Order: sequence, then structure tokens, then C-alpha cells
Amino acid sequence: MNKLLLPLLILLSLPLIFESTPTEILKLKVFDAFVKTPEESGNFVILNITEDDIEREGGWPLPRQRLAEIQLDLINNGAIGVGWVVSFPQADRMGGDEIFAESLKFAPSVLSMFEDGKGNYPSSPGTVVIGNDNGGIISSGVKENLPLLSNHALQGLAVAPTDIDNLVRRIPLLVKTPNNEWIPSFGTQIYKSLLGVETYIIKTNDNGIEEISIRGIPPVKTDSLGRKWISWVDTEQTTLKQMYVAGKFVFIGVTAAGVMPQIATPVGLLEPHKIQAALAESILIQDSPYIPDYALAVEIISLIIFVSLVWFALHLLGITWGISVASILMIVTGVMGYMLIQKGLLIDVSWTLISEFISGSIAFYLRFRQQYKLRQQIKKQFEHYLDPRQVKKLQENPESLVLGGERRYCTFLFTDVRGFTALSEKLEPEEVTKIMNQVLTIQADTVKFYDGMVDKYIGDAMMAIFNAPVDVPDHETAAVLCAKEIQDKVKMANLGVEIGVGINTGYAVVGNMGSDTRFDYSAIGDAVNLAARLESSTKEVGEDIVIGYDTISSSTFSDQIILKELESIFVKGKEKPIKIYTLQDDG
Repeated sequence: MNKLLLPLLILLSLPLIFESTPTEILKLKVFDAFVKTPEESGNFVILNITEDDIEREGGWPLPRQRLAEIQLDLINNGAIGVGWVVSFPQADRMGGDEIFAESLKFAPSVLSMFEDGKGNYPSSPGTVVIGNDNGGIISSGVKENLPLLSNHALQGLAVAPTDIDNLVRRIPLLVKTPNNEWIPSFGTQIYKSLLGVETYIIKTNDNGIEEISIRGIPPVKTDSLGRKWISWVDTEQTTLKQMYVAGKFVFIGVTAAGVMPQIATPVGLLEPHKIQAALAESILIQDSPYIPDYALAVEIISLIIFVSLVWFALHLLGITWGISVASILMIVTGVMGYMLIQKGLLIDVSWTLISEFISGSIAFYLRFRQQYKLRQQIKKQFEHYLDPRQVKKLQENPESLVLGGERRYCTFLFTDVRGFTALSEKLEPEEVTKIMNQVLTIQADTVKFYDGMVDKYIGDAMMAIFNAPVDVPDHETAAVLCAKEIQDKVKMANLGVEIGVGINTGYAVVGNMGSDTRFDYSAIGDAVNLAARLESSTKEVGEDIVIGYDTISSSTFSDQIILKELESIFVKGKEKPIKIYTLQDDG
């Protein structure tokens, strides 16, 4: 069973190592569900140009002169800056570009740019790279705003790349050109305009980008591609009629249908200006989530550790305890993953949880199958030699029958049929067989009644064990009473034979003797051999039952058992004489 663990771990780790589509989507969905949503910073407001606004103004695009009026109205209402998530690559047909450009000078302003895939890039000075010049997303080309306008405002790329499930969750703070220059995103330029700084500092490591710094705010943690995970805060919104913008930077965009595309996000369809506002909010959040460089290593290590623990729990502790421990381990895994995400470390354990369930199910099946086969084997081996109640006990605790055995204090009973040879000469083989079966049945049933186990038949002889494989209280008394009852029943059956019985008590090794697939439960040891020698001595001493001293000395017999000490005898393998006893009523 344990040989399966290593290939199972390798198989379960592959979706993480190679970032398979299902596991990647699962990971993203988990982050969506458990990333905590912080409060808005209070520094930003979203201004929506609605469908009613456009209808009132005579359609889209609005004249640049009207945009200049909006810009000035916002400033007069207390706005500290304005970000237009609208691009202006062409001249205004109404000739209002100069007026609009002039309005941009009165407050920090940012204009958006969009990718066009044509390979054109604006000049973007003001980036310093600390470390290797690697990482980042390569842009396909950018469509700039009119120079007249861009000379009075900063420009930022309003890019919103989607993840594998076509949802926007993370946005690059800067994108790279083929010439290793950097173009800042719209949300990043907001801070540059407000803080009046000129330089971005990009810190990299061997994996790519690590963080991006803008003087005046704490460094922003990113992934290796320079992407920031978005915290979808509920930023305040306003309209042209309200203009509740005092003390805030304003993100302007169009919500009218058909003007600007709506982009799919984990919180629904959003217009570009709302996404850029969310990016700006996320930059300010200190515990904003990010995927650390070591995330994959932690995910793989946690998978290996927890899957192995679940596997061994079910393998070593049995089904009931194993399931309990495995369930606790899965709960611990889930809580650990939840706490990491809540702290902003986007390390996913969902695949680890699934892997724990898969490995646990496999281990459970293998363990169950193993125990089922063992129970069937136990039933097959013991049902003819033990009382059904004892067989059930063994099936419930099969661990007691593991290959090898244990040292155990037991009472051993040997029987032999006397007069069998003479009987065989007088009767037909069929009749002899019938009588012998009757004799053995009497003995086996009596042994079972007294909770003993018929170990084996050796011709017309029988060996029985008391106190193994299941516990038998006062097994010495049980063996003696069993021997007495066997004598009585055989005599009453009038089968023409007599039974000699030898009983001895002592330590022996009991257990399964054989291989993993084929075993025989038995006992070996000096106490067993002595019991067999005592049975052989019954003819010599002239008694039907001979009991060893160890049996007598280790038990307090009831009034129904009256013993008589016989003359000590010498047996093969013993230097000193052995004290022996019999039942008084047998004398």
C-alpha cells in the first residue's frame, strides 16, 4: 500500500507544477471567494457620464470644449485631480482641443491610452530597474493622445488583461516595450501626478518583478509580471449633476451603453474607468493581496505533507480513527489556506484539499479492501473452530492476527482417541469415519462452548487453545471443565472409544504462522509441547485426564472441580519430574 504513495504524490503535484487549466481556474475562484474586501480609501471618486448625459449633450463624443467645462467644474468643486479614462488620439472636429488642453493645466490630470496592436510606443522616461532586467508584460503597441493634450497631462495605459477564465483580476502597474522601456498603467500614473514624482523604481529578482515603488507611498508588491491583484472596493460614485468630488481624485468614464466596453470581473461587468479606479485603490492598501514568489513551492510542499499525513492516518490508524484524523487534517488545511489569503498572501490550498480527499479515498478503499479480505480469511479459518461470537470479535479486531504472533499466556488441551485401531479392524471404513466425525464434533462443539479454539486435528487427535486468539477469563478452569464435559459426552454417546486428555498452561508464541496470503493460526512453545506429552502419559498413569502443575497453580478452581494429585512423571525433554493432577471423580 505504501508503495503507491510516491507515484500518487507525483501525479497529484503535476497540475500545480504545470498549471493545468482546471487547477488554475479553481485557484482563481478560491481567491475570488476569500480575498477580503477592504474599505475604500476615501481618496477617489468615480464620475459616470451616463446615457442621459450624452443624450442631453447631443451625443458622443462630447465636444472638447464641453470636456474643458467639466474639467474646470470638477476643479471648482474641490477635485484634487482628474483622470480621463477616455483617449483622445484625434483632433476635435469642433476645434476645442486648445481649450481642453488649457483646462488640463489647472489640476493634476491623466489621460488614458489603449493598446492598438500596431507596435507604436510612446517615450516613457523615468523608470529605474534594480536587479535583473526581466519580468513584465510586453505590450503589442499603444495609441497615444494628441501631443497638444499630452503636453499638459500625464498618459497611462488603461490595460485590463484577463486571466485564463476571461475575468480581470490583476493589472500590470507597468508594461514593457520590445526595447525594454516601460509604460505606466493609468492607475499608476495617478500617483505620479498627485505626488509630483518623476521616477518609478522597479525591483526585480531571478523570477521577475518583485515590487514597484513610487516615492511617497509604500512599495507595491506584484507578481513576477508586475501585475497587482485588484481589491474590488466600493469606491464612491457621482454624476455630472451631483459632482460630489471635494478633496478627491476623479476617475471619469462613460457608462452609456455601446460607448465603452464592459469588462468581466469577479464582481460583475465593469467599465474601464471603474477598473482603473479599483487599481488605484488597491495600490494604497497595505495588506492588499499578492502572489509571492514562493507560492508554488508552498502549495506543493503543503500538498506533499498533508496528503502523506492523510494517507498514513488511514493506513496506520484504521478506518474509524483514520477518517477522523483525515477530516481534522483537511479542516486544518482549509483554515490555513483561508488565513493566508486573509493576510493577503495568495497561496491556494484548494488543490491540496482535493488531493487529500482523493488520496484519502484511495487509502480508505485499499484499507477497507485489505480488512475485508482479512475478515473473510478470518471467517474462513476460524468459523469451524471458534464460537461465532468469538469469530465476530476477531473480525472486528483483525490487527490481533497479524503475521508473526505474540507471546501469550494460554492453556493448551490435547486429546487422543483410544481404541481407534481396534475399532477400525471391526467396522467398515464408512462406519469408522462416521464414528470419528461424531467424536471430533463432540470435542469441537465443547471447546467452542467454553470459548476455546480448535487449533488443529492430527489424525484422531485434537489440539485446542484457551485464551487465544480472544481473551478467555479463567482459561485454566474453562479448559478443565471442557475436558470433563468431553469425557462425559463421549461416554454417553456410547461410540466404543475413549478419550485421553492432556492439559497444560504457560507462555507460548501464538499467531499467524505462514505468509501474508496464506497463514495458519497456531501456537508454539514449551508449554504446548508439555500439554502434548501429558496427553501421551494418560495411558501410562491410567487416567483419562492429566493436568499439569502450572494449570493448577495459576487458577482457583470452583467447587465443581475436585483435583487429585498423581505421582510425578518424567517426560521427554524435561530433566526434572513433572507434577501432574487429574479429576477426583475420574479415579
